[in-house]
Amino acid sequence: MRIAVCPGSFDPITLGHLDIINRAAKLFDEVIVLVSINPAKRNSCSFTTEERLRMIEKTVAGIENVRVDSSDGLLADYLREKGACAIVKGLRAVSDFEYEFQMSLANKRLNPEAETIFFTAAAEYMYLSSSIVKQIASFGGDISEFVPACIRKEIESRLSRTPQAPRK
Repeated sequence: MRIAVCPGSFDPITLGHLDIINRAAKLFDEVIVLVSINPAKRNSCSFTTEERLRMIEKTVAGIENVRVDSSDGLLADYLREKGACAIVKGLRAVSDFEYEFQMSLANKRLNPEAETIFFTAAAEYMYLSSSIVKQIASFGGDISEFVPACIRKEIESRLSRTPQAPRK
């Protein structure tokens, strides 16, 4: 069985993430969407790990060979533990590549059996990130074209700010 891990913070999951997950699911027997818990980002996340897991589970519910998990350890160790052969990452722009390339080399050094596979983002999602979704939602903007419909209201209710009355 060929297992791939698609790691990320998914704070929150976007349609760009979902596109990468769907494409990976066509190539592998099983895809694990892994909420990676980064201690450096722990206090900057808008959603708890449990909330992110639940939102991802709702989003991928119709994809039979995809499951969801979380980890606060090394990705290379997680792959070894699960018997996974690949890490799947999406690239939006050249700026993503430099960081992801470094990470792939480190993971390869830590787990020589693991390969990193890069998917280029679909053209309609090249600009999309969780940060953009959070910023738009915080100003009450329409995020319906950026996130799965099944979790849109949950994201909006958490992130939208109550408009402030104008100061005199």
